[in-house]
Amino acid sequence: MSGSLLPTAVLVHGAFADASSWAGVTERLERAGVPVRAVVNPLRGVQADSAYVASVFQQIPGPVLAVGHSYGGVVITNAASMVDNVVGLVYVAAFVPEEGESLGEVVGSALMPAVVESKYPTGQGSQTASEFSIDPAKFHEVFAGDLSQQQSDVMAVSQRPAAAATLSEKSGPSAWNRLQSWAVVGTADKAMGPDLARSMARRAGADITEIDGSHVVMMSQPDAVTEVILRAHNAVS
Repeated sequence: MSGSLLPTAVLVHGAFADASSWAGVTERLERAGVPVRAVVNPLRGVQADSAYVASVFQQIPGPVLAVGHSYGGVVITNAASMVDNVVGLVYVAAFVPEEGESLGEVVGSALMPAVVESKYPTGQGSQTASEFSIDPAKFHEVFAGDLSQQQSDVMAVSQRPAAAATLSEKSGPSAWNRLQSWAVVGTADKAMGPDLARSMARRAGADITEIDGSHVVMMSQPDAVTEVILRAHNAVS
């Protein structure tokens, strides 16, 4: 490790969410004395998002334990390959891509029928680009089934859309080829599906923990998810 510095757990949210989705886990990690940051994932595309998160990693003194949820798993896989201070990876109901794979090729079949497309200005004249969000009426069913309806409704109307490039851009070098990794699989995950989460985690050689939770298992089961992160943190400290 770098001197006596403990690794900082950097929590990276996925699409249709924001850094507040890590609030329960952040609180518990702080209580355990673990340095932690929950960062904003721009959700503009694999390359841009990974470069941004890599810059966050690079600016943190000492080692980093990178933790990604959902699409955040794609981002930490790429970002950790761009820096030299990431010492471990934790995937929480997350995609764990191989080099050359795009999220659009593997995303769960249950999620896509609930996704709606909209346009946003690119800032280049009258040009627009596509971004995607989840139909608020379907959000609870496919994304957050084990949260209360009220919690899910708040998430649905405050969700952050993801640009089309998050689905279409191919993943770069996979950091899990050289770093120890852990994975949380939500057995009631309808957005990604536990089978896909499990198979991707196995491919990466991750230490897998299965938890009875939806796609937002870090919100519905923060104690159990924090326990996995603490186990990873202890292993790389």
